[in-house]
Amino acid sequence: MKILVCISKTPDTTAKIAFADNNTKFDTAGVQWIINPYDEWYALVRAIELKEAKPDTVLHLATVGGADADPIIRKALALGGDEAFRINLDGADCYQVAYQLAQLITKGGYDLVLTGKETIDYNGSSLGGMIAGINDLAYVSLATQLEISDNKAIVTREIEGGEEVCEVAFPLVISAQKGMAEARIPNMRGIMAARTKPLSVIEPVAQDPLTTVTAFELPAPKAGVKLVAPDQVDELVRLLHQEAKVL
Repeated sequence: MKILVCISKTPDTTAKIAFADNNTKFDTAGVQWIINPYDEWYALVRAIELKEAKPDTVLHLATVGGADADPIIRKALALGGDEAFRINLDGADCYQVAYQLAQLITKGGYDLVLTGKETIDYNGSSLGGMIAGINDLAYVSLATQLEISDNKAIVTREIEGGEEVCEVAFPLVISAQKGMAEARIPNMRGIMAARTKPLSVIEPVAQDPLTTVTAFELPAPKAGVKLVAPDQVDELVRLLHQEAKVL
C-alpha cells in the first residue's frame, strides 16, 4: 500500500494574531509555526500505525509552501514516513493548494490519502473534498476510525446524532479528526533519521486561486465582568434583563 499524508503549517495556538496591509494579510512577524494538529495527531499518526502493522507500506508526506515550511515537514518526518515533498508555492486559497496536491497524487499513484479534517487557522474543512473532487476519488470526511481489511478501508465517521461505518475500496481520500489516533512525540532516533530522509522540492503547476481575501477582522474585545453581591438579587435581575438581554 502507498499512503500520502498532507501536512500544513499553522500558527501556534498561543500566537498573537494580527493583520497587515489594511487587514488583507496575516501578519507573520514573531509567529511560531507548528504542524496543523489535525494533520499531525490524527492523519499522520494513523498512517504511521498502518505502516507499523504492515512494514512494506510506503508512507510519503506532502506540503504546499515556501522554504519556511521545511522545518515543519522535517518534524513530520521525525514522527514517521519514508519521504516528503514540498510544492514550492505559498497557496492563496484552498483550491490552489488542493490542485497542487492532486497533481502529486496522480503522479504518485497513492492508494490512500489522509488529511486532517481542517486547519486550526482557517477552519475550512474543504481540502480533502477538493482533492477527491479534482482526482475523481472516493472521499470520507470526519473519520474517527480507520481499519484495513480485505484490501478495503473500513472507516467510521461522525454524522448528525451518531456514527456511520463505511466500507470503501481504494484509492480514496480521508479527512481525520479526534479519535483516529493518539498524539505522539518524536524521539531522538526519529529526529536524527529525519535529517537524512529525502525532502524533494517540486515546482507548482500553473493554477490560479478561485478566491481572494478582501479583509480579515478580529473578534470584538470581550466585555468586562460585573460582580453582583449575593444579597443584591434585584440588581442581578435588572442586569440580566437589560444588559445580558435575558428575557
